[in-house]
Amino acid sequence: MHSFPQHLLGGYQRFLEGRYARETARYKELARGGQSPTTMIICCCDSRAAPETIFDVGPGELFVLRNIANLVPPFQPDAGQHGTSAGIEYAVNALGISDLIVLGHGRCGGIRWALNPGAPLATGDFIGKWMSMLTPVTEQVSTYTFLTPAERETALERLSVRNSIKNLRTFPYISSREAEGKLTVHGAWFDVSTAELWVMNNESGDFVRPETD
Repeated sequence: MHSFPQHLLGGYQRFLEGRYARETARYKELARGGQSPTTMIICCCDSRAAPETIFDVGPGELFVLRNIANLVPPFQPDAGQHGTSAGIEYAVNALGISDLIVLGHGRCGGIRWALNPGAPLATGDFIGKWMSMLTPVTEQVSTYTFLTPAERETALERLSVRNSIKNLRTFPYISSREAEGKLTVHGAWFDVSTAELWVMNNESGDFVRPETD
């Protein structure tokens, strides 16, 4: 029988001695009262782009949904099993979040596969089909022959955030809550190499560096 990864057990011990020791009351409160985060983040599974680390938040502060390339499918209530859509439905209708953020990131493997459809992982059982929802945008970016491969990846990473936001608005309860002023949808992009955060302007769609105190 294989042993549980020792580096994780070591990390767990440090958690007990550090954060949990400092925030025991908070964890017990969350256990008794349940979670009530006001913000949901849809982000990539990439191990380099964890939103809890990027935004330096504690337990109970974020409702995080991670998938390959932080994609959101259109609203499609059918017989399929829609994990991402289920997470969105729970966050909006059960938790009543007030901010929903789609967070893309630089050097995204899923985006790279989308631009190189012959890559092995893009032709597997699931990833290729998942990334195909971005095909119209990918095809458009692929025509930008004046861009370098790295520039095309960055362009698609940001365009995919806008595409996911467009798909979010096909969910009737999202569009209605936006109209009522109860929910705000945001886009953002994080550069893994430089730790720069770029936030999407909701009016122009441009990604800009936010002002911080």
